[in-house]
Amino acid sequence: MQRPEDKWYPYAKGGSFSPFYQDIAFLINWKNDAVELEASLLKKFPYLGDNANWVLHRESSYFKAGLKWPLRASAFAPQAMPQGVVFSGRSYAAFGEDTDLPWLLALLNSTAFDYLFKILLGRFGFPEFLVGTVQLVPFPTITADYKEKLNALGLQAWSLKRRLDTIEECSHAFVLPAALRLRLGNFDPSEVESELSSIHSEIDDLAFEMYGFSDDDRVAIIQTLGVEGGDPSEDEAVDDNEEVASPVDTNLGLLSWAIGVAFGRFDWRLATGVRQAPPEPDPFDPLPVKSPGMLPDGAEPFHAHSGILVDDQGHSHDLARLVEEVLARVGVAVPEDVRRWLQREFFAFHLQRYSKKSGRKAPIYWPLSTTSGSYTLWVNYPSLTSQTLYTVINDFIEPKLKQVGDDVTALRNKGSALSRDDEKQFEALQAFELELIELRDTLLNLAPSYKPNHDDGVQISAAPLWALFRHKPWQKVLKDTWTKLEKGDYDWAHLAMNYWPERVREKCKADKSMAIAHELEDLYVEPEAKPKKQRGKKTGV
Repeated sequence: MQRPEDKWYPYAKGGSFSPFYQDIAFLINWKNDAVELEASLLKKFPYLGDNANWVLHRESSYFKAGLKWPLRASAFAPQAMPQGVVFSGRSYAAFGEDTDLPWLLALLNSTAFDYLFKILLGRFGFPEFLVGTVQLVPFPTITADYKEKLNALGLQAWSLKRRLDTIEECSHAFVLPAALRLRLGNFDPSEVESELSSIHSEIDDLAFEMYGFSDDDRVAIIQTLGVEGGDPSEDEAVDDNEEVASPVDTNLGLLSWAIGVAFGRFDWRLATGVRQAPPEPDPFDPLPVKSPGMLPDGAEPFHAHSGILVDDQGHSHDLARLVEEVLARVGVAVPEDVRRWLQREFFAFHLQRYSKKSGRKAPIYWPLSTTSGSYTLWVNYPSLTSQTLYTVINDFIEPKLKQVGDDVTALRNKGSALSRDDEKQFEALQAFELELIELRDTLLNLAPSYKPNHDDGVQISAAPLWALFRHKPWQKVLKDTWTKLEKGDYDWAHLAMNYWPERVREKCKADKSMAIAHELEDLYVEPEAKPKKQRGKKTGV
C-alpha cells in the first residue's frame, strides 16, 4: 500500500464516538517514510537526538487494515480502519487476520466487551481506552457459528452507518445530497438508526451468551454502564477535531451540490439514472481518491470551463444560471432567489461546511470581488494554477470592461438627450468601471509572482488574495496568514519560496525539514556533533 514516491496518506486522528464506521478527513505527508516530518520533529524536540521514531512509531502497523478507536469516549466503539491509513497517538488501533476483522468489529462494539474493558481500566465514565489494556480483555470461546453471525452483523452495521454518510458532501462515501438521495433507493435516516440499534442488540445477545453472562448479569451490567458510563453526546471529539458533520439544511445541501456540479466536482447523472452508483466498497478497502458522487476522471462535465465561473447575468459562465440549469436538469424546482443567495449567503455556508473545529478552514469555491461586491468571480481551488489570475483578467474582466465602456460611451453620446434614469445609469456604470479597473490592476500586480501549490493548503494559497474576499471573517483569517507569511512563520510553504527565495534558501541551510520541503537538501548543513561531556574522576582528599 505504501510507495516511497507517494506523499499524502489518510490520517486517523482519534475522532469521536461513532460505532462501526467513521470517515477519515485528514491527510499526512508520509513521503519517503515521513522523512520531512521526522526532520521537523527532530528540530522541534532536540531531546530526540537523531531518531524521531519514538514519536513516529514506524514499527506500528501503518497502512494495514484494522480497527481504530478514539482514545477517550463514553463507550468503547471501534470503527473499521481501511488499508493505507496512518493513525495518530490519539487514535489507537488493533489488527488481526483480514477474515477476522468483520466479526472483531462486531464483538468489540458489544456492551459486554465495553464493560470488561472498563473493569480493567478501573473507570466507567469517559476512560482512556488504552491499547495495552485492550489486549488484556478476555476473549470468549468463539465457535465458527458465532463468527459467522458476528461477521454478518459487523458488515451490516458498517454498511448502515456508512449509508448515513452518503449525503455528506465532504465524505469519501458521498453520493447525492439528502434531497436527491432517495432516487438511489430507500434512504430514511431514522429507519437506519433503528436498524442499527436492532443489530447492536443482536450483537449484545451473542456477546453476553458467549461470555456466559446470565440475564441478571446483563441487567446489572447495562444498569452500571447507564449510570456511570456517561452520555455519548458528550464525548470528547475535541481530542482531534475529527468531529461528526453537523446536519445540513436539505435545501442548502441541494444548492451546494448544484454548485459542485456546475464546477465539475459532482456528477448530476447519478440523480437522473444515466449513471448508476458504484457498488459499496469493502469496509477495509483503501479509501477512494474520489467519492462515488464525484465526476469520474474523463467524464464530460455538466459545463466546460477553465475553473472560473462568474456572477454576471447573461454571461455564458454565469454561476447562478448554471445552478438553475443543474436543478432543472435533475427535475427539481428552481428557487427564485438563487443569485441573491449566492451573493449574500453561500460563501459563509460553504466556509462553515468546509471547516473543522480545530481551526482548519478549506473552502474550495473562492469569490474574488470588486470593492462593493458588484462583480464576483468564483474560482475553483482544485483547478487553481499560476495562470488562473491571468485567465480571470483576460477572459472575464477585460471583456467586461469593454462591455461597460461601450455602455458608458453610448450614454455619453446621448448628450443633452439623457433622461434622469440615463444619468443615474451613467453614474453607476462609471463607478462600476472604476471598480473593475481597480480589480484588474490588483490582479495584474498579483499575477506575476502568484504560483500556488496545493500542498500549501487552501489558507496559505488564498492568503495573497486576502483583499479580494468580501467575507470579513475569512478576509481577516487570510490577512493574518499573509502577515505570518511575510514574517517568515510559514517558510516551509512553496508560496514563501516564490515571494522570499533568498530568505527561505538561507533557512534551508539550518532547517533540514524545510530543505526537504523545498527539495533543496543540498543546501542543508549538518551541525557539528556536540562533544559529550566527560565526568571528571573523583579524587580523594
